[in-house]
Amino acid sequence: MARILITSALPYINGIKHLGNLVGSQLPADLYARYCRARGHEVMFICATDEHGTPAELAAAKTGEPVADYCARMHQVQTDLAHGFRLSFDHYGRSSSPQNHRLTQHFAGRLRAAGLIAEVSEKQVYSPADGRFLPDRYIEGTCPNCGYERARGDQCENCTKQLDPTDLINPRSAISGATDLEVRETKHLYLRQSLMRDQLDRWLDSQTGWPILTTSIAKKWLHDGDGLRDRGITRDLDWGIPVKDGENDWPGMEGKVFYVWFDAPIEYIAATAEWAEAQGKDDAAWRRWWRTDEGADDVRYVQFMGKDNVPFHTLSFPATLMGSGEPWKLVDYIKSFNYLNYDGGQFSTSQGRGVFMDQALDLLPSDYWRWWLLSHAPESNDSEFTWENFQASVNKDLADVLGNFVSRVTKFCRSKFDEAVPEGGTWGDREKALEQALATRIAAYDRQMAAMEIRKSAAELRAIWVLGNEYLQEAAPWATFKTDPEAAAMQVRLALNLIRLYAVLSRPFIPDAAWSMMAALESEDWTWPEDVRAALTTLPAGHAFTVPEVLFAKITDDAREDWAARFAGARD
Repeated sequence: MARILITSALPYINGIKHLGNLVGSQLPADLYARYCRARGHEVMFICATDEHGTPAELAAAKTGEPVADYCARMHQVQTDLAHGFRLSFDHYGRSSSPQNHRLTQHFAGRLRAAGLIAEVSEKQVYSPADGRFLPDRYIEGTCPNCGYERARGDQCENCTKQLDPTDLINPRSAISGATDLEVRETKHLYLRQSLMRDQLDRWLDSQTGWPILTTSIAKKWLHDGDGLRDRGITRDLDWGIPVKDGENDWPGMEGKVFYVWFDAPIEYIAATAEWAEAQGKDDAAWRRWWRTDEGADDVRYVQFMGKDNVPFHTLSFPATLMGSGEPWKLVDYIKSFNYLNYDGGQFSTSQGRGVFMDQALDLLPSDYWRWWLLSHAPESNDSEFTWENFQASVNKDLADVLGNFVSRVTKFCRSKFDEAVPEGGTWGDREKALEQALATRIAAYDRQMAAMEIRKSAAELRAIWVLGNEYLQEAAPWATFKTDPEAAAMQVRLALNLIRLYAVLSRPFIPDAAWSMMAALESEDWTWPEDVRAALTTLPAGHAFTVPEVLFAKITDDAREDWAARFAGARD
């Protein structure tokens, strides 16, 4: 049994996330966590809402709520949606937690002592109309790289280029829209990442087998242009973690908070500490996952994220952990994703474009969305959601291949043998050939899941479902029954055991349907099929079952056209 720590990128607190956000980190992380648990490993799956920074303040201002109240409300909304999509977090924390305050301030103190934090006087945009300095996300303008007119002062959402506010063309305040902006001098703290460039480079070189997307982005940031730059870790904001050196005040930094990119990754650790407290455990319970001197040396740590988060997780967060001089667990593997686009355009939280998590669950149960998103995960390239593709995938894969198999087998058995696994008959060549084919496919599925090859795993799982349908068509127990009822009983008994096998293998992808299959079979045996012959004989003759409700209803053309029209424009 291995110990596996899994984190997915923290979703911003500013509103409900769209399906592109979901498939870019949390959903594939959940798939892997469920698979690892099914294989008997000890798993700690951590996520949290990212509650600091400009997005939280701006979103709260729009609703008229105090920012703390807004974040508390939206944390609950996101928690409920995570449950709706069956995301199996061990803990879903909050970056505003006391644990994250303490840890962030602790790391700042350690980095300062190591000479890795510099106080820098810099020129920053000030808005007389707003009476304040404007952090980079409070400034919008035209991107000098691609011409996108709503680029933020830290990054262009359209082309992903990292920016400084002064790079923007025609900048304006995101609060008031004022354009009479000034540049004034202020003081901030910078993480001296450049001093750790060689150490980070060696560490990245030691990480073998990472996705090309991950390593190429990290190396680009390390070596392009002037190389890895020092980065500001404080902002002039009211909401956030106050700047301190451990538990001590930091003279000259009064009224400033740590920048969200600095404290958000630290929340992975803090959320694990939140988990320990919620479980009534002591600090040793979370430190065994994060401190290599307290047991984390045998932990495999895997992160999931969209490609826009890669630089912070391959460089800045490791720089924080390494630079502290303490034995913190570093990531072993980073699974990064490209973007999921929406029907000819882009999903966008800020623009309200595409299907959002709450809307998706209002339309269909989570398994429909989980299957499509995971089987079309944007791993090697960007992928695109279209209603036509979604309808075809649901109808063919879930309804025709899996759902139809379950329905045909259970209903035929009920009509000929009652609602119990029938007795009689022995395996022949066809059944032995099926066993071998399943063993080959399950081994391939196991390899792809362990390697976090999401789309390939989905393809193998579908192929396993297809094997059952092909067997049923060839064996034709409805015809066999007319001449050899015992042989038909054997065929149906095997097919019923296949349903249990499908429930076990499908659970990481479609947990609700898997539970429905297992409940219909009145079984709680979720044993992973190490031995295919044993798996195909788990349910003995005489074992009772019930015919389940339809697992997956087909999406009609009318429904597809209605949804396509309904979600064609921006969200209100």
